[in-house]
Amino acid sequence: MSDFTPTIPISLQIRKIIFEKFNDPDGKFTNDEIFEIIKENGDLDPSWVIDDTESFFNELCDSGLVRNIAQNFTTIWMKLFDPVEKFHCNSCNHDVYLGISEERICPNTSCKSSI
Repeated sequence: MSDFTPTIPISLQIRKIIFEKFNDPDGKFTNDEIFEIIKENGDLDPSWVIDDTESFFNELCDSGLVRNIAQNFTTIWMKLFDPVEKFHCNSCNHDVYLGISEERICPNTSCKSSI
C-alpha cells in the first residue's frame, strides 16, 4: 500500500475534469478518459490502475451527477444529467463542481459541508 496522498482529492479531480472537458449533457465520456487525464496531471498514486478508481465513479452515479449508460469490463460510459457548475467550498478551501440538480453539499469526502 502506497502512502501517496493527492494534493486534490481524487473525487474533486474527476469532477473538475468533467466540468472542463465533458460538460455537455448530450455528450458521453468514459472513466478511462478521465483516468488518463488524472494520470497526465500526476496527482495520483503512480501504482494505481483504472480499477482503483471504480468507487469514485460509482459515487458519481450515486450522487445524481452522471448516469452509467454502458459498461464493458472496466470501462464505464457515462452521461451527465445536467450541466456542471463551479463553486468554492469555504470549509475545505477547494473548488468543487456540482450538477445543477445535485444537493449543494461539498463532494469532498473529508468535508461534506453545505455550499
